[in-house]
Amino acid sequence: MGTNTFHLIIAQITKGKYELILRERQAVKIGEKGINEGFITPEAHQRAVDAMVDFRKKIDAHQVQHVQATATSALRNAKNGAAVASSILRKAAINPRIISGLEEAELIYNGVKEALNIGQHPALIMDIGGGSIEFIIGTHDEIFWKQSFEIGGQRLFEKFHQIDPISTSAHQELEEYLERSLQELIEKAQELKPEVLIGSSGTFDTLSDIYLQSNGQQQSSTATEPPLTMEAYRKIHQELVQKNRKQRLQIPGMIEMRVDMIVVASILVSFVIDTLNLNTIRVSSFALKEGLLLQMIQAHQGE
Repeated sequence: MGTNTFHLIIAQITKGKYELILRERQAVKIGEKGINEGFITPEAHQRAVDAMVDFRKKIDAHQVQHVQATATSALRNAKNGAAVASSILRKAAINPRIISGLEEAELIYNGVKEALNIGQHPALIMDIGGGSIEFIIGTHDEIFWKQSFEIGGQRLFEKFHQIDPISTSAHQELEEYLERSLQELIEKAQELKPEVLIGSSGTFDTLSDIYLQSNGQQQSSTATEPPLTMEAYRKIHQELVQKNRKQRLQIPGMIEMRVDMIVVASILVSFVIDTLNLNTIRVSSFALKEGLLLQMIQAHQGE
């Protein structure tokens, strides 16, 4: 249950291996118009309940035995987060578990590790959510450092992207804000020296889709590491910051679910690449939800 998007995965487990039966997402936007005040609006509350009631019907139709729901930044920080979770339990018979930012980072790492080989040199994994951003520095075998920052895309969008296209002054203010907010990341990267950025979740999926469609290609539905080059990313970034919403929607590969948040998210990606001198970009189509699925498989291995 992300700040912008709710995801549903149903998987069939056989001898520790899984087969995906259903994968669905809904743009619930529980953080909209309230996230920076630490409050989920009544409209967002209702959207969350409706989405979970809909998911419940699909869960029941597939006769699912084990259900786990995790809630992240928006519910974690909202004054009425527990009340929203209680409504979902009452109306959808699903009990959301509100997880910490550090647990979120660990699940993301496990999801990414399932999608691709991180390698033996430290890499920086970055997951941009609507409410928080998770950073993990590690190899394929271990995590050296992980942290969650409550400065996700929806928060940044509402703070800095009031004029469209984003103004030069707002762009600069956002970069100054990131420099102040991400000091711990900058210091850790200087110490651990990652050279590769691995991006997971929606923003990076969309960047890869735009890259592929600019070359007349389509995304493979089975690819766990969608393609994206640093050169292509730089070109896409320039396009995103110069266009307004209507123009961005016309970019092949752009989807409406991402069109608002992607400008501040791309400025964030660009800031991280430039500040940390990263020279390669990779994309993982797996993230928190796949990490959670793997955790559930391990928990029920004896059955």
